[in-house]
Amino acid sequence: MLKIGDIEMKNQVVLAPMAGVCNSAFRLTVKEFGAGLVCAEMISDKGIILKNEKTMNMLYIDEREKPLSLQIFGGEKETLVQAAKFVDENTNADIIDINMGCPVPKITKCDAGAKWLLDPNKIYEMVSAVTAVVKKPVTVKMRMGWDEDHIYAVKNAQAVERAGGKAVSLHGRTRVQMYEGKANWDIIREVKQSIGIPLIGNGDVTTPQDAKRMLEETGCDGVMIGRAALGNPWMIYSTVKYLESGELMGEPTVREKIDVCILHLDRLIALKGEYVAVREMRKHAAWYLKGIRGNAKVRNAINECNTRADLFTLLTALVVEEEEKEAMESQVG
Repeated sequence: MLKIGDIEMKNQVVLAPMAGVCNSAFRLTVKEFGAGLVCAEMISDKGIILKNEKTMNMLYIDEREKPLSLQIFGGEKETLVQAAKFVDENTNADIIDINMGCPVPKITKCDAGAKWLLDPNKIYEMVSAVTAVVKKPVTVKMRMGWDEDHIYAVKNAQAVERAGGKAVSLHGRTRVQMYEGKANWDIIREVKQSIGIPLIGNGDVTTPQDAKRMLEETGCDGVMIGRAALGNPWMIYSTVKYLESGELMGEPTVREKIDVCILHLDRLIALKGEYVAVREMRKHAAWYLKGIRGNAKVRNAINECNTRADLFTLLTALVVEEEEKEAMESQVG
């Protein structure tokens, strides 16, 4: 099983820390589908230090989500260390993760996220400064490099290990690639062979079979699933089951999809209030509807929803409509 420091997971399946998505409502829903570890969306070190209200709310963790990894980002040693100490002493997170993979310009301009990938010495300096002052295990999520000419994944991962980091998550793309092109699993295998701490592989895991293949081909200790879990926590459940028994699970019914979507909505309302939650839920609802017949028309209507009642009515009407179609088709068949 996957073990990070003294934190032991039930399995090797990890939910990636996706910005704007991985709040407590989403994480808890995915955890209930069997994820061994869930990761919170990245949080600014300066936001933590300044006690920004929105940032403080992002630190909320439901005990049912645990074990949980809380991710921070920053480009300056002093503020990163202060933020890590705050997370260590004032949250119920199990693991502190440092982001050095985010490719977006507003993050890299601050010498944070993927900008770290250009300097293994900075990685060692920053990670060792954090591990020296916290009790929780410290991990790093990174990409394989800045661009094709600057791939220092092996040196960077070794720097994390030397600095006292307890695990590395490696996305097999460069910063320049963003989320395009194919993830390089060879570099994941190369890094795994070069370090003694656990390595979690990330990139192009869209089916349970992909997860098994990544574990077998790279030797990594865990597999991280990101975009494939959006609106589809069944992907997590199916992957856990497939890795355990080799059995592939069936697809969820429309009713099952909508029931979980509404549960997710209600958790988001409890977390953020109806006004914010319904607007945020629009993108999630569109993800849940993927693969359902006639979803384009409903998706357009969802973008006009402003209340829970509006969204609930639309979603439940879709279930009734789909079940009526299925009943008619079975009679004809």
